[in-house]
Amino acid sequence: MHAPLSILDLVSIAEGSSARQAIADSMEAARQADRLGYHRLWFAEHHNTPGLASSATSLLVAQAASVTERIRVGSGGVMLPNHAPLMVAEQYGTIATVHGDRIDLGLGRAPGTDMLTARALSRSSAEPQEFAQNIYDLQGWFGAEGTAHSTPIHSAVSAGTRVPIWVLGSTVNGASIAGQLGLPFSLASHFAPDQIDDAVRVYRESFSTDAPTAQIEEPYLMAGINVMVAPTDEEAQREFTTVEQMFLDIQTGGRRRLQPPVDPEQLAARGGREQPMLRVSAVGSPQTAVPQLEDFVRRTGADELIVVTYAFDPQVRCRSMELLAEHWF
Repeated sequence: MHAPLSILDLVSIAEGSSARQAIADSMEAARQADRLGYHRLWFAEHHNTPGLASSATSLLVAQAASVTERIRVGSGGVMLPNHAPLMVAEQYGTIATVHGDRIDLGLGRAPGTDMLTARALSRSSAEPQEFAQNIYDLQGWFGAEGTAHSTPIHSAVSAGTRVPIWVLGSTVNGASIAGQLGLPFSLASHFAPDQIDDAVRVYRESFSTDAPTAQIEEPYLMAGINVMVAPTDEEAQREFTTVEQMFLDIQTGGRRRLQPPVDPEQLAARGGREQPMLRVSAVGSPQTAVPQLEDFVRRTGADELIVVTYAFDPQVRCRSMELLAEHWF
């Protein structure tokens, strides 16, 4: 039996489109993911990025929850240093109060943007000890009493919601924090492949149920992977050039919106197919991509996969989701 399959959405904006259209397309994809049996749908926080509309994560989570019925919806994640923890508790507590027990709160320590923007957003510390204390306070605000552990401040809207908290990370440092706090860990292997094996090992070795923040009895790992599934390998490789161009722009300082696919050989001639950050990918027909996903599960021992699919045409992304579901579930 395959591991549960989830989706990470960055609400990408295609060249010639708009943020409004990107959000509408994302909500249509949420409805489809709900119908197809995906386990959860998360939105990632990014700022000052022309090609992404996933800045106000809590608003996207609330909207996606309102158009779905079964799938878990959450953040993958909220970059906690950008926010006052009490506001996060109130926002996600409100969503959980409205939509019930299918809301997740994934938390990261990275800013999700450049340093200038991070300074403009900064509301709390990224230092491990303060990050851990903020998580403990959030658990208090989500707990039965609705009161943080370090302050008598009460949050009526989040009390009793018990929103599950995840730690996000891309390195052994994030893995160690998740393990020591006794929390589930979401590994950003889809763009940070260099420390995968070490991060998985450190998470499992450091896992403890003794911390006051612990909320699970044993390690639970969700790992990210880039996915593009199409009827043929050739078509999938061509569609995947959209994300390859995106990462090439990151390397060269380009600030374009999502570009249409191009001929893979032409992109290779420009050096655009040598993307070390995209090494963790499953690209091809279902007969090609599914074994690649299975190999990744065997390598990491992941309890769950969270897939990331960028496509210039929203229908291409929806087709990829559907083909994968047909051959995975």
